Amino acid sequence: MNEAIILQIGRDAVLTALLIAAPALIIGLIVGLVISIIQAATQIQEQTLTFVPKIVAILLAIVLFSPWIMQTAKAFAERLLLNLHSFIS
Repeated sequence: MNEAIILQIGRDAVLTALLIAAPALIIGLIVGLVISIIQAATQIQEQTLTFVPKIVAILLAIVLFSPWIMQTAKAFAERLLLNLHSFIS
C-alpha cells in the first residue's frame, strides 16, 4: 500500500465525516444565530435559552437526515470494502 492510497482513503474518510455532520451543524448554527439575534433584541442573556433549542434542532436534524446519513456512510463503507483487495498488495 503506497502513500497515495493511504492519503486517498484518509481524504475520503474526512470528507464523508464532514458530509455526515454537516446537516446537524448547519441547523445548529442557524438556530444559534436566530436565538442570538432574539437575545440581542430583547437583552435576555439566559444560557439555557440558547442550549435547549439548539439541542432539539440538532436532534430533529439527525432524525430527519438519518436515511441520507446512513446512505452516505454505507456508500463509503462499500467503496472501502470493494477496493480492499487493491489495498492489501
